[in-house]
Amino acid sequence: MTTNQTPADSKNKPAGSPAKGRKHFVLDTNVLLHNPNAIHIFQEHEVVIPLSVIEEIDPFKKNTDDTGRNARQVIRQIDQLRKAGRLFEGVPLNDQGGTLRIDRCEQDMPFTLDLGLVDNKILAVAHALMSQGEQTVFISMDINARVKADALGITVEDFEADKVDPDWLFTGYANVDVPGALIDELYKERQLPLEKIAPYAVMQREDETTVPLEFSCNQFVVFNAVDEESHTGLGRLLADTDHIIPIAGPRRPVFGVMARSVGQTMALDLLLDDEVPLVSLVGSAGTGKTLLALAAGMHKVYRDERYDKLLVARPIMPLGRDIGYLPGDKDEKLSMWMQPIFDNLTYLLSTRGSHMEQADSRTPEQRLDQLIDEGQLILEPLTYIRGRSIPHQFMVVDEVQNLSPHEVKTIISRAGEGTKVVLTGDVHQIDNPYLDASSNGLSYLVERMKGHSLHGHVTLEKTERSSLASLAAEVL
Repeated sequence: MTTNQTPADSKNKPAGSPAKGRKHFVLDTNVLLHNPNAIHIFQEHEVVIPLSVIEEIDPFKKNTDDTGRNARQVIRQIDQLRKAGRLFEGVPLNDQGGTLRIDRCEQDMPFTLDLGLVDNKILAVAHALMSQGEQTVFISMDINARVKADALGITVEDFEADKVDPDWLFTGYANVDVPGALIDELYKERQLPLEKIAPYAVMQREDETTVPLEFSCNQFVVFNAVDEESHTGLGRLLADTDHIIPIAGPRRPVFGVMARSVGQTMALDLLLDDEVPLVSLVGSAGTGKTLLALAAGMHKVYRDERYDKLLVARPIMPLGRDIGYLPGDKDEKLSMWMQPIFDNLTYLLSTRGSHMEQADSRTPEQRLDQLIDEGQLILEPLTYIRGRSIPHQFMVVDEVQNLSPHEVKTIISRAGEGTKVVLTGDVHQIDNPYLDASSNGLSYLVERMKGHSLHGHVTLEKTERSSLASLAAEVL
């Protein structure tokens, strides 16, 4: 799709090259609020912004969240383009022949759609261009708008920039069948050169041909002995080296939590490694991603004293809406939305969750309240994190799949010196109406950060919450 092209792609074309197959891309409001730089990625084509879109963007300018920032940035960019000419006549966007034009939305709709609705006015612009014989594509992240456009015969596409293929999302590990002697060497020598497993690290394509596996920094390798079924091993490619080191997992519980699967062992290894300041965990409900992240954070802050505070954040609503719609005062509102976090922390602070080193007659809730009062544990919605600098903290952000790529970038850029950031979520459980498994910020981060030495990732697949939860996940 043309929308997959980026500004970097444009550099491959000579300046002033003649436009071939020039198209007119009509952008919906949600596209500009999602990515304010969307107007710049269509190369030699014309970007058409209906005036109704400008009107829809205007109320967002006063917002303090990312939609407000994006709205202001879009309007500033369009205002700067006024210097090049009249917007309704079209102004140049780049040296490839691309232009931007504001359409006044003066068209009639030859169908029974109510032009009093903004969405229909936008569709009318695209329909009019198509009726004039122009190659027209309507770009929207709104499913209903795409359905209506298709019913009108308009070529329609989702906004594909920043999207990844969720079916091929990086899992963070690879399974390799090797001779048992190589597994023995890994644990005996405490390292294994990557070149030694290269002959066995292959992937079979659909046409039955094989290609070598490519390994990334901090990627795990699950070894299975070809000569002995029960002989297995686990290693991780050490960042910026070509050696795999053995991973055995912590021998003692991490704040009362022990790994129940290979996936959880890999997750804990990354969570407890201070040399990996950015960790992403993806998994369905019950795989333990949030509990493991919180247990590691509690261990690092209160046992090892490696970090000053444990900061736990969660998006209140898609697109960063505030908590004002919830009943009660701020603490009551926060308590309601952060209840899943409270449940995990209460478990970790209970005698069942953590092995208490000293007798304590207080309830888990009382211990949790004390940690919050002392300032060592901070629970906040993401609304209150923007604009801050966060040094020397263990930061856990849950439900990241409901954030856009730019919102994820904003969060990570808050990390100051000595801070570790852990992002967790399920890319198949998204509440944001304009995001999906391929366009959300968590999927985007996993693919873009793959191969960087400061990042580690694991996809957890096995449900460990309970036998009942595992049955539900499998059968239902």
